[in-house]
Amino acid sequence: MNSHFASPFVDQDGNWLDLANRKNISADIAPTGGQMPRALGLAFASKLFRHVDALKSFKDLSTQGNEVCFCTIGDASTSEGHFWETINAAGVLQVPLAVFVWDDGYGISVPKKFQTTKASISEALKGMQKKEGTNGIDIYRVKAWDYAGMCEIFEAGIQKIRDTHTPALFHVEEVTQPQGHSTSGSHERYKSPDRLAWEREWDCIRKMREWIIDNALAADEELSDIEELAKQKVRDKRISAWQVFLEPIRQQVNRAAELIDKLLQQGANDHGQLQKLKSDLVSNREPLRRDVMKVLHQALLLVEHLPQAGELKYFYQELQRQNKEFFNSHLYNEGAKSALKVIGTKVEYAAGSPTVNAFEVLNKYFDALFSTNKKVVAFGEDLGHIGDVNQGFAGLQAKHGNLRIFDTGIREISIMGQGIGLAMRGLRPIAEIQYADYLLYGLEPLSDDAATLHYRTKGQQSCPLIVRTRGHRLEGIWHSGSPMGMLLHSLRGVFICVPRNMTQAVGMYNTLLQGNDPALMIECLNGYRLKEKLPSNLLEFRVPLGIPEIIKEGEDITIVSYGSTLRIIEEAAATLERQGISCEIIDVQTLLPFDQPQTILHSLQKTNRIIFIDEDVPGGAAAYMFNKVMEEQAGYRWLDVAPRTLTGKDHRPSYGSDGDYFSKPNTESIIDEIREMMKE
Repeated sequence: MNSHFASPFVDQDGNWLDLANRKNISADIAPTGGQMPRALGLAFASKLFRHVDALKSFKDLSTQGNEVCFCTIGDASTSEGHFWETINAAGVLQVPLAVFVWDDGYGISVPKKFQTTKASISEALKGMQKKEGTNGIDIYRVKAWDYAGMCEIFEAGIQKIRDTHTPALFHVEEVTQPQGHSTSGSHERYKSPDRLAWEREWDCIRKMREWIIDNALAADEELSDIEELAKQKVRDKRISAWQVFLEPIRQQVNRAAELIDKLLQQGANDHGQLQKLKSDLVSNREPLRRDVMKVLHQALLLVEHLPQAGELKYFYQELQRQNKEFFNSHLYNEGAKSALKVIGTKVEYAAGSPTVNAFEVLNKYFDALFSTNKKVVAFGEDLGHIGDVNQGFAGLQAKHGNLRIFDTGIREISIMGQGIGLAMRGLRPIAEIQYADYLLYGLEPLSDDAATLHYRTKGQQSCPLIVRTRGHRLEGIWHSGSPMGMLLHSLRGVFICVPRNMTQAVGMYNTLLQGNDPALMIECLNGYRLKEKLPSNLLEFRVPLGIPEIIKEGEDITIVSYGSTLRIIEEAAATLERQGISCEIIDVQTLLPFDQPQTILHSLQKTNRIIFIDEDVPGGAAAYMFNKVMEEQAGYRWLDVAPRTLTGKDHRPSYGSDGDYFSKPNTESIIDEIREMMKE
């Protein structure tokens, strides 16, 4: 399932290719229905390119929005929520999306009567059929074995999609299945003899052959010759491709054998074990890279004490470097489009710069951003007309247009899909999820698709999506969450930014927009009404990723945190200072990436005490930070007392101000924990 074909969308420097003048295949994912959300975004991009004047100059990305997104799905997978949410959104948005449902009557072994209402996806969707004066989708039904009939329907249907941007579903019924769902099973196990007999008679390949002969396009003998030539060509190409794959590995095998032979000639033969390792490796007709590494490692264990083992050790280390590149590179952009290479620029304030509500800093910034960057679009629940629930986009839809800043339905999965598809088409989407808790709804496309795209294509496709949300301290179970551990462990491949205020958020937005990687921006929910000075360099100010900031210097203890919790920590530190305890407070700023210059370690070397404070559950983000500093940075070497984590409780925060107080770290609990550390 990891070999879905894809075509490059970007060059080696991360620049978008001429997508408008080629056929493009987005890198697919294996989770059933997972292709649907992305398809919505790929199609929606054509609508923007057709109707947004600011985008019409990007002729290498679109030809007046004439592109159609083809999306195929098996009938059983239409039971997934991804399918229904995407089809509904496509019908609302009116985008050029062509969905082909391949229906063989089963979902693996389960008949469709147990999966789909009325045992027919086209029947179940009839209420969405577009009619005069309404939105909706067009629905077509065709037979898989009827080649001429499919051509007639497809040609007219696709042309209508291209011309009118009306999405369509093509229900392809009576698909025959010459093999089982996978190599693990056979369809003979669950299909009746009558069904199997029907499939043999109405086999799509057989019916295609009959159609060719009936229309005098070729004779039976000619088709037999073509079939045999095709089979031989495939066999030859398979053998050739496998040999090309094996050749560099065989070179590694030969080199490993040479080096082991050299050691044997120098008398290093521990009771014949080296000779056996070499013989086993050389006799392996189809070795893998891991086979070479295993033999080299075992050989080094036998001879590492010998001075002549250096050449073997060097070869092993060189292969380690190569294999890291083959299998563990390109999680993020590594070239010119890496946001990690963006140099920080300090925030500036003009003389007499006003102090405003923090949301106004964002509002002024987004206004300037949309005025200067034509590719930026923003969307989400309540984002357009009312300017988001916290007013970051207030008044901006009227100024910049309802196709650049717009509302969506309550449908987090397809909001993420819209963003992924738009980003893959070369735009710069900001997709909003109102609260961090609700990222759970959109987590699958973010984790399986956005976070893995650059890695699984080795940099040939990129997804510069920014997901904007908010979280941290507020009152209530479902609007105040900090599910950071969940996000950290499911979104490797996505930058996770946790700014402590809106000015820092602006600097991070600017940095992210210079790169090509997806990112999650978690703004402080209880920070929008706090006061901040309005910067004078809103578009130029950049916060570098992975660089913590020491927001208060101290001598006795290092306190590590982020986001809204820092304000609680600052209150506690002020009390502790009056008691003679000097606290150094570090804002990590981004969790992915984390503290690349090892700022926290340098602080620990000074204070010899450290505590990680976080609102997440025990074992969440605080444990992640603890691991990074204690293990990766070897911070344990500088400890005078046991390090601590202070987190939220195991449950969601309780209701009300008291619920917030007793469910998360508070000023008093921080003071008490640090006082105990100072006594130790």
